[in-house]
Amino acid sequence: MNPTIAALADRLAGFDALVEVGVGRRTDLARALADAGARVTATDVHPRAVPANVSFERDDLTDPDHRLYAGADAVYARNLPRELHRPARAVAREAGATFLFTTLGSEFPAVDATPETLPGETLYAVTTDHPTPAGERRRA
Repeated sequence: MNPTIAALADRLAGFDALVEVGVGRRTDLARALADAGARVTATDVHPRAVPANVSFERDDLTDPDHRLYAGADAVYARNLPRELHRPARAVAREAGATFLFTTLGSEFPAVDATPETLPGETLYAVTTDHPTPAGERRRA
């Protein structure tokens, strides 16, 4: 596993249930989290092949099916385009989940977010007004 994926997986490992939005063809992070025991759902506007231990749902953040995010502890995205920062934050907020994301290239977040420097990547964390601090397991 490359160091960036390993660092992201380590950072997200504290969450039991995660939804990756806009998974595209990059399933390595979702796989690593699922292999570590997390429940992972990947979403995308296009049908995508995902590992057997990762669920897939077709969804559009601009017109989301909020049921897909219910019960998630974290919603995360890799290389999320700036125009999707607010919609992704909204679905995470609706679910009471932490929202974490990386941006495309040198883009800055379109939402208030706290940056964390990881090997090869900056991860942004957004508090969505739920009682669980980012990175801690939330128990049902």
